[in-house]
Amino acid sequence: MPRSALLLAAGVLALASVACAPENQPSTATATATAAAPASSSAPCAKDQLKLITPGKLTIGTDKPAYEPWFKDDDPANGQGFEGAVAAAVATTLGFTPAEVAWEVVPFDSSFAPGPKKFDFDINQVSITPERAKAVDFSDGYYAVKQAVVALDGGSVAGATSLAALKGAKIGVQVGTTALQAVQDVIKPDAEPSVFNQQIDVVTALKNKQIDAIVLDLPTAFYVTAAQIEGSKIVGQFAATSGAPEEFGLLFEKGNPLVGCVNQALGTLKSSGELAKIEGQWLTSTAGAPELS
Repeated sequence: MPRSALLLAAGVLALASVACAPENQPSTATATATAAAPASSSAPCAKDQLKLITPGKLTIGTDKPAYEPWFKDDDPANGQGFEGAVAAAVATTLGFTPAEVAWEVVPFDSSFAPGPKKFDFDINQVSITPERAKAVDFSDGYYAVKQAVVALDGGSVAGATSLAALKGAKIGVQVGTTALQAVQDVIKPDAEPSVFNQQIDVVTALKNKQIDAIVLDLPTAFYVTAAQIEGSKIVGQFAATSGAPEEFGLLFEKGNPLVGCVNQALGTLKSSGELAKIEGQWLTSTAGAPELS
């Protein structure tokens, strides 16, 4: 779902925790390999050697409003929310203090358009794709998109705490999405999932109680529960086990040498467990999306 749809619902979303959903399409290993620039251990990554938009300052772009759970209180600079915390951790790992970080408002669609950028990197739930990588560069992925189960409050699966509890559910999905494959490979329901042509058709089916639950990517699930289906909830989230995951990447102007240094920083955050800790804090229990196993 394009981020512009979220902007149309700004009045609703200002009072709800919601995310901008990226395209709900399967990514491939080719997409990630093509789009994510490799880390370079020999990159001149000392802070005073980095090529920056403003010398001595790290300028980070994102859209406004900055929605929860990706950011907190529409304030990217506070280091809260999943992406706010990731950006803060990357900046700290590169050697920047909070006072040395500046935030720039960058509309989602313009972030990956060709041409010069007014930021050092952008963080805004942007999926790594080969098409976008023709115009911009991406870091290694900082988040692998998971699938989520959405149901009506009080429904038959609203209280499910495991994937096994979904076996007997009537599940709806949109055709051509990663969700369909995930349902078949991971949940393996007793009945084949109901497949709909459009996302709005899946939403309508749940509203009308024709199905017990819908499965869709987690970013879209935040939007659906906040703005499309009153009285709905995210039952939980789970990782697909087949195929290469769709990943979000930090976005850079094409040819920006900072990519290698940021990849080193992300590698440090991954190996230390800090990135997983940030995800656990902001995209599971805090966001109302517990892990299903």
